[in-house]
Amino acid sequence: MDRRWPRSVYGVGDEPDPRFSMSNERTALAWMRTAMALLAGGVALISVYSLATLPRWSALVAAAACLGGGALAWRAVVAWARIERALRTHQALPPPRALVSLAGGVIVLAGLTLVLSVVQLLRS
Repeated sequence: MDRRWPRSVYGVGDEPDPRFSMSNERTALAWMRTAMALLAGGVALISVYSLATLPRWSALVAAAACLGGGALAWRAVVAWARIERALRTHQALPPPRALVSLAGGVIVLAGLTLVLSVVQLLRS
């Protein structure tokens, strides 16, 4: 009996080629690294906010980065499971739905950080 978890993934279909499963895992880990980078950026910004005289809303930018990192980490796990199930049941691979959301979120955070930088430059 297969004791691997989650059962919703390992309890369906046939065992795929290990190369495909390992590739799926590497992709999920890459998404996790991106999530941790967003989280680290949020922590860095809130640390600078506490030391410098940044606008109050910069803390919201930091919080958005941290929340985005947490959401992306969850999304990485969900995408890994969807792809692994597709591999096990010989279905077409699902599209990377999180990619568009991640790109949009990064663009918004970059814009907010740019505005924050300009405001800081004008104050000095």
